[in-house]
Amino acid sequence: MLVQDVINHLEELSPLAYAEDFDNVGLLVGDKNTKVTGVLVTLDTLEDVVDEAIQENCNMIVSFHPIIFKGLKKLTGKTYVERVVMKAIKNDIAIYSMHTALDNSWQGVNHMICEKLELKNQNILIPQKQTIKKLTTFAPIKDAESIREALFNAGAGNIGNYSNCSFNTEGIGTFKGNEHSNPVIGEKGKTHHETETQITVTFAKHAESSILKALFSAHPYEEVAYEIISLENTNQHIGIGMTGELENPIKETEFLQYLKTKMHTPCIRHSKLRNKNIKKVAVLGGSGSFAISAAKALGADILVTSDLKYHDFFTAENSIVLADIGHYESEQYTKNGLVAHLTKKITNFAIVLSKTNTNPVQYF
Repeated sequence: MLVQDVINHLEELSPLAYAEDFDNVGLLVGDKNTKVTGVLVTLDTLEDVVDEAIQENCNMIVSFHPIIFKGLKKLTGKTYVERVVMKAIKNDIAIYSMHTALDNSWQGVNHMICEKLELKNQNILIPQKQTIKKLTTFAPIKDAESIREALFNAGAGNIGNYSNCSFNTEGIGTFKGNEHSNPVIGEKGKTHHETETQITVTFAKHAESSILKALFSAHPYEEVAYEIISLENTNQHIGIGMTGELENPIKETEFLQYLKTKMHTPCIRHSKLRNKNIKKVAVLGGSGSFAISAAKALGADILVTSDLKYHDFFTAENSIVLADIGHYESEQYTKNGLVAHLTKKITNFAIVLSKTNTNPVQYF
């Protein structure tokens, strides 16, 4: 098992293609071809976490938050970031971060919060734009079926609860090869007319390289004609935040106590209560003030998130309750979910859940 093998399993859960542009995700320290002795999963990579990895004989750390976020211009050990990176390099420990790629995953951070709160009817709060692409290609009629199957096997043609979706039309394709060509059909130097099938399929953007590899492998032509465009269609399974519903409506104060217990938070900062029952709940792990309008638009009774500023609470405007449970508290179960995922995928060595509490915020 190599570092890259572990990465492949992680990217099945949350492809890096869906990380936000500002983020720094992926393999931050180490060689992807290193043989793995063990994997330690943590929310943050601190010096104590690296020490824990050494003690547990883990030479790979899977961390939700990236230890390297801004550019490093020097490694002198002056800051905690520099010390972590230096210690990891010195001990041949790879560090991989998922962050907003996992935020935008259907089975990611916010799904884990919903599961902890036992919410039903889960849906994405803010779908990510331009995550769906469309491929159009042209092939001889006799080869169309095998090409479609190759594209489907590579992940194309999935729409909601349906698979193997495509649209096909027949027409006449023309081409003339030059003196350097080697046409499979027709003769070089002569214009050829071929009855072809136009095949159109959609696919998730992270699968583009696999889709093209399948197309080129299955297509008989020397030069494959194809087009790829990004669609504005909304993908309901990729995006940040989630909504869900309680089995039965409960009073606001009861839900806040329930939230406090389930999320193991010593303190909840919230906006003015509306004296209405809580049924529909919006959640967004980490800093979530940008999701307030989306949660209101979807009719959520409460938004559970963190890092709300003083003026953010005014934007509730008596149409929603805003609950700030703390940044660490909102994301704390992420590492448990990652351990569960990797444990199912990897059986030849233990996936270790970090015992280090990395919460930098203390309560008095």
